[in-house]
Amino acid sequence: MRNLPLHDQGDADTVADAERGFVAALTPGVVTTADGRVIWDADSYAFLHQECPPTAHPGLWRHARLCSRQGLYEVTEGVYQVRGLDLANMTLVEGDEGVVVIDPLGSTECARAALGLYRAHRGPRPVTGVIHTHSHVDHFGGVRGVTGGGVPIVAPAGFLEHVIAEHVHAGPATARRSVYANGTALDRDPSGQIGTGLGLALSTGTVSLIPPTVSVDRTGQEETIDGVRIVFQLTPGTAAPTGMNLHLPGPSALFLADNATRALHDVLGPRGAPVGDARAWSRHLDEAAALFAGRSDVALASHHWPTWGRDRIVALLSAHRDLYAYLHDQTLRLMNSGLTGTEIAEALRLPPELERAACTRGLHGTAVHTVKAVYQRYLGWYDGNPAHLWEHPPRESATRYVECLGGGAAVVAHARRYAEAGDLRFAAQLLNQAVFADEGNKEARDLLAEVYTRLGHAVESGAWRDCYLTGAKELVEGIAPAAPYAVPTEVLAAMSVEQVFDLIASRVNGPRAWRERLSVDWYLPDLGERHRTTLSNGALIHQATPPDEPADLTLKLTKAQLVGLLAGRNVEGVEREGDTTALKRLVAVLDPPLDGFAVVTP
Repeated sequence: MRNLPLHDQGDADTVADAERGFVAALTPGVVTTADGRVIWDADSYAFLHQECPPTAHPGLWRHARLCSRQGLYEVTEGVYQVRGLDLANMTLVEGDEGVVVIDPLGSTECARAALGLYRAHRGPRPVTGVIHTHSHVDHFGGVRGVTGGGVPIVAPAGFLEHVIAEHVHAGPATARRSVYANGTALDRDPSGQIGTGLGLALSTGTVSLIPPTVSVDRTGQEETIDGVRIVFQLTPGTAAPTGMNLHLPGPSALFLADNATRALHDVLGPRGAPVGDARAWSRHLDEAAALFAGRSDVALASHHWPTWGRDRIVALLSAHRDLYAYLHDQTLRLMNSGLTGTEIAEALRLPPELERAACTRGLHGTAVHTVKAVYQRYLGWYDGNPAHLWEHPPRESATRYVECLGGGAAVVAHARRYAEAGDLRFAAQLLNQAVFADEGNKEARDLLAEVYTRLGHAVESGAWRDCYLTGAKELVEGIAPAAPYAVPTEVLAAMSVEQVFDLIASRVNGPRAWRERLSVDWYLPDLGERHRTTLSNGALIHQATPPDEPADLTLKLTKAQLVGLLAGRNVEGVEREGDTTALKRLVAVLDPPLDGFAVVTP
């Protein structure tokens, strides 16, 4: 982890940028659902305006303090941002008749509050278009808080495909890991959650989705919405598998989405995601500088605050470009010299100029994780050492390690000595073995919670802090109750029929279905489509063009009815022909996703 000298943070310029253009804050800074449930509370971060305590890294504390400055800001004439009302910013560009919204936050309630704050100071302008820069929920989930549709909805090519891959297929696992990465179970106080590095937190309101009506398919594509001319640059493989920057020639503003903010973004974060491409990320930033920097007076993004002045914009883009390129290329160089990802992450050193750059601090993503992500992208999880080719699972390995070390009490004693000597990382490794060997070992659990807490209070990355502190909380208090995972209704509705069957297939309990043989034809007259699913050897096989032989059961239903069945609703009006028990037998072998699975215990 890089530790920039505390006297060299570029604080004066950073604070000035974060405060510039302030119009008004939302008062109180609390957003609720219709039934009164609090889904955003910016006021709970008021403690950040005191001096940094010993329970936080000074760099993260200062950064979180700046992120906590919520409200409406004027970026330049006709361009506004609402910051601090969700993890991301909402950007509003005034047009001839109304306002175009870029990235409408992560939930409808926060988006509605942000738009209301804007209208309170700029008048009741209608929303005349919406732009989603990429497929993360904090950039599209609030869309119905600003519009019910009927306006252009612009997104990069492949947007829906990647929304569904992230929020449906891997949704339960990433939702559980998000509790760690975002610290959602932690108290908001100097010892707990103080921000994620990208922003304060992710709101917990209603997620919505309106399918795009305009697809951006190439760099240089131009669209005009409500008189606002927009030039797009596709940036796949960066913060998300599909994404884009955009340039507004009128106000001379460059919008960089998540691609160059005031901190290092993760190429592969602790929540889990498809691995980004650090080399492509660097090249996209170089292209953005060549295409737009010379014609931009301000650069703004989906997180943090803008950068004004062409020289400073070039410096911002160059620093991020050089950092991603350096981390990528040096990882390859050392990888091809025989080092593993873990070894490279420890050995790699940054050039002094990048070491000093305040805009690329590891406040969210880190150089350590970026190196490991690059290694994983090229070589996968296996490091080439046969000892790691077929290791025992964590619990079985732990029992053997603990036995070799003389038992649980001996492991705890060793770990305590390492912790007292300041080697918290190895103390955590040892104690993790003790806990996985015997999760009832209270001394090991309590000491590991203490070690995780000390690690969390020392690191600069908000995501790392939240992971450590959530682990500590879970060891002491157990798994925090969470709402059952559910795919947002409008995300389900946006899925293709093939994606619906892919989701069903991913929930088949293979061993329970080994001996089941059945086939179901699904006829959807509203789409003019017929599909067949066949359960064979514990796998659900989907055929978009069914063979001629009859199926065990034929169902005639609409796409909406199919989605309703998947959502667990009682759906009427479905016509059935054949063996009606086939559907019940299929449902009987489906497992619901497991909410609240263990992470720091077996």
